[in-house]
Amino acid sequence: TFSCLSVMAASWQWKQPTGAPPALKLSNSLTRTKETFVPQNGNNVRWYSCGPTVYDASHMGHARSYISFDILRRVLQDYFGYTVEYVMNITDLDDKIILKARRKYLLEQYLKSPPPAATALADIAEARERLEQQSKTDPDADKRTLHTNTLAAVDKALATYKALESPDDAALAALLVGVKDPLAVLLDKRLGSTVQDHSIFTALTKQYEREFFDDMRALNVRAPDVLTRVTEYVPPIVKFVEQIIANGYAYASNGSVYFDTTAFQASPNHKYAKLVPEAIGNKAALDEGEGELSSGQQEKRSASDFALWKASKPGEPEWDSPWGKGRPGWHIECSVMASDIIGEVMDIHTGGVDLKFPHHDNEIAQSEAHYGHQQWVNYFLHSGHLMIEGLKMSKSLKNFITIKDALAKYSGRQLRFAFLMHKWEATLDYSTEVMQNAVLKEKFFNEFFLNIKALYQAEGGVFVPISPAERTLLDAFRTAKTNTHAALCDNVDTPVVLLVLHNLVGACNVYIREREHSGALDTMLLYNIATWMTNLFRIFGLIEDSSVIGFPLAKQAQAAEDAIVPELLEFAALRDDIRRTALALKNIAVLKECDRIRDEMLPQHGVRLEDREKGPAIVKLVDKDELMKEKQRERDEKEEKARAKAEAARKKAEADAAKLEQGKTNPLDMFRGRPEYSQFDAEGLPTHTSDGAEVSKSARKKLEKERTVQEKLHQQYLAWVASQGAGAAQ
Repeated sequence: TFSCLSVMAASWQWKQPTGAPPALKLSNSLTRTKETFVPQNGNNVRWYSCGPTVYDASHMGHARSYISFDILRRVLQDYFGYTVEYVMNITDLDDKIILKARRKYLLEQYLKSPPPAATALADIAEARERLEQQSKTDPDADKRTLHTNTLAAVDKALATYKALESPDDAALAALLVGVKDPLAVLLDKRLGSTVQDHSIFTALTKQYEREFFDDMRALNVRAPDVLTRVTEYVPPIVKFVEQIIANGYAYASNGSVYFDTTAFQASPNHKYAKLVPEAIGNKAALDEGEGELSSGQQEKRSASDFALWKASKPGEPEWDSPWGKGRPGWHIECSVMASDIIGEVMDIHTGGVDLKFPHHDNEIAQSEAHYGHQQWVNYFLHSGHLMIEGLKMSKSLKNFITIKDALAKYSGRQLRFAFLMHKWEATLDYSTEVMQNAVLKEKFFNEFFLNIKALYQAEGGVFVPISPAERTLLDAFRTAKTNTHAALCDNVDTPVVLLVLHNLVGACNVYIREREHSGALDTMLLYNIATWMTNLFRIFGLIEDSSVIGFPLAKQAQAAEDAIVPELLEFAALRDDIRRTALALKNIAVLKECDRIRDEMLPQHGVRLEDREKGPAIVKLVDKDELMKEKQRERDEKEEKARAKAEAARKKAEADAAKLEQGKTNPLDMFRGRPEYSQFDAEGLPTHTSDGAEVSKSARKKLEKERTVQEKLHQQYLAWVASQGAGAAQ
């Protein structure tokens, strides 16, 4: 018997389960398709992201990129389990920075010791003349509009000053502030070359770098693992450029060094503009990439060539180099800093879609020219454009929104919800409608978390025997997990994930409604679903690290919740007893007081109490600040609806009045005053034109239709007159 069993056991073999899990695919700009993601070194991912040029306040365009990439980074790291090394640069040396810093410094000096009024007015007149010329000749339409708007502001400030009988120094100071932007441009043209102190430039960049990271923290964007700055990399940049020259893909010209796109393109091993080949020769994009302080085309062999090293002119920061005093070009910085930290080839490079050409195409070309290989980046990911109410964000359109502006109106979580509701690589329209939907989405999920938390607190962790209702919910939970994983594998498709979670919440709500009336709730199953969703939201950056389910309150409020909820539950139970007794006795006064406690008193302390048909009332603690913002938004929306309604009523009243005015004319007389007709029939219809010709049949038909309309308007007018008379009689 034993040997027989042994033979039988020996014949059994374990079988490998069939099927393969879905693989992560990312939208790769290099191939313009979704590619299966395969890191170079096992589970390790080396990632470089283009950082900001720190010369002004961070805006919603920055938020579009950095929130999107933060979500991608979190998903790769916290969901898929990759070990990510995230490198980002700060561009603290650039034409925009030089101009902004010089103008700011020179304007401050001018305002500190202003010249006599006559000299100042002459300066303003010259600045105005230059501005007016720019408003007519600037090739960029948006900039022309901006110049025109600035010109109007200058004229208004001048008119205010000149209207004064005897303007004093304070009036002149106010005028100078009112015209500061064009005045700063004029001062830079005159004196920019005299600015030599590097600290003037670094003071500006340090300020805006600090503000940028303040904004990122407010948006819950994780800090990079490694941060690099251009000014810290000038010597390595010089060496990098020397190697490109040695490899035959760059040339020196008048103290500058340019990348030779013709030589690079002619090489059988290289291809220029891999990302956007159709943009080669785009003069506007190329000029923008070279910067406002560029020396121009005369130094280049080809218009497509771009600066690797710029000879510094007076008033610009400078470093020693084999080609003379100068500074790095824009594109070279990322190649050098990324390569220094990551190496010759990186797994992921990210940036905004507006950087594809020429910046990223030039990065690729100069890096591959330096290393002599064909693939510097394996996966190039670009976040989509950001629009404002369907329009390009622009100061000229007065729709320029800084991150601080947005955070004054919405929370960082609500902004992140808006981004999660859109594919990261697609265009996002930042609009009132989009943000209203984001607020509603947050409210929807928050309400779910509050419900589950309250049920768990009220009833404890309960397992119930599996019935069809629990099985249905369990199947919905399994399906949600499967579909969420598939969506995240498919280019991190967060809009689909939110839809999956929305449907899962719906299934939970159906289960709660059904079981509240027919039996005990499986609060442990609900709690596990809420915990799983909380973890997903934590991965998405919607929730900072927290041990609670759902969206945590502020730290102080969270501590208060732990201490207060037990007492609130006791209070709610006492109120339940009083309310039940009042219902039985039909004591309306006590019931009203119970409602007042629920609807007026407790909400002022961030407490929401919800009565249930069966079971104890549910207690929910909500963030008071968020509640106040929500109430303010509701008031704003109510006021806007009232304004729109009043405007619609005004327009309707005007239209009705116009119809009444038109209806005064009797249809029999409506054509008689027109000079183009000379004879009429008994009903007042024209029969002959002014030159004696008969009115054609087609023309007569049109006139009949016109009279029919007038008859209707006249009847309405007569009815209105009669109603006014009846009203007066009453």
